[in-house]
Amino acid sequence: MKISKLLEEDKITLSFEVFPPKRAESFDAVKNASETIASFHPDFMSVTYGAGGSTAGFTAELAAELKKDTGVPVLPHLTCVGSSKEHVDHMVETYVNEQIDNIMVLRGDLPSDGIVEHDFEHASDLIAYIKEKTDLCIGGACYPEGHVESRNKNMDLKYLKAKVDAGCDFLTTQMFFDNNIFYNFLYRAREAGINVPILAGIMPITNAKQLARSVALSGTNVPERFRAIVDTFADHPAAMKQAGIVYASEQIIDLIANGVKHIHVYSMNKPDVAEGILNNLSEIIR
Repeated sequence: MKISKLLEEDKITLSFEVFPPKRAESFDAVKNASETIASFHPDFMSVTYGAGGSTAGFTAELAAELKKDTGVPVLPHLTCVGSSKEHVDHMVETYVNEQIDNIMVLRGDLPSDGIVEHDFEHASDLIAYIKEKTDLCIGGACYPEGHVESRNKNMDLKYLKAKVDAGCDFLTTQMFFDNNIFYNFLYRAREAGINVPILAGIMPITNAKQLARSVALSGTNVPERFRAIVDTFADHPAAMKQAGIVYASEQIIDLIANGVKHIHVYSMNKPDVAEGILNNLSEIIR
């Protein structure tokens, strides 16, 4: 099922993201965790792509097996970095043959060796290339606080509009911990003529190291309220996990109460975290 069609329905959607293994010997464990999350009946699941395309084969395999074994719609990722035209053609053909209807197109993180392909400089280039060849539903990323490499938020919105004009069917935000930042971004995006569905990306933080790593990579603002939670429970893993699940659940409840219907959770391959959030929302999203 195309995610764009799903987002047209008048209902709340909740989706989860998982990531493939880096090594073959870890595939079964990742698949088992992903299938457990799929058993909670999310509206769809996205499968990420390693830096420089390092997990391309595992991304395709995991997405295909999730679709086949669970029936949940899947959204495999594909990045510009590490993707020649020949590689993109191969990946797209793979997904079409597996009857996967959706793909998430990103610029991607630079690989550790710094070696990149140059067939596609921006995500908008890759989106346009795929749209010329297929009728796949294409998702893209957006950044409520601006991309770390953008000169300013207005320039970031200009590039975002280029993605949509190239054929992007919906957008998913990077994680944010302050809903007011998302509401402000949503207003600015609509004013800029970006009218595709925008999914709110929520990252449940369940340990202090995870927060530090996420902030270092994205520059995401962390409200003092959440910093206090981390400071208090950082040395108590079970309490920190519970607090992180509750905080993410409260974010989602506030979003839904303010008319945001589409939520994407970065579940980090943790079925207990996904289940905890769903339990907190059981009556709200029914």
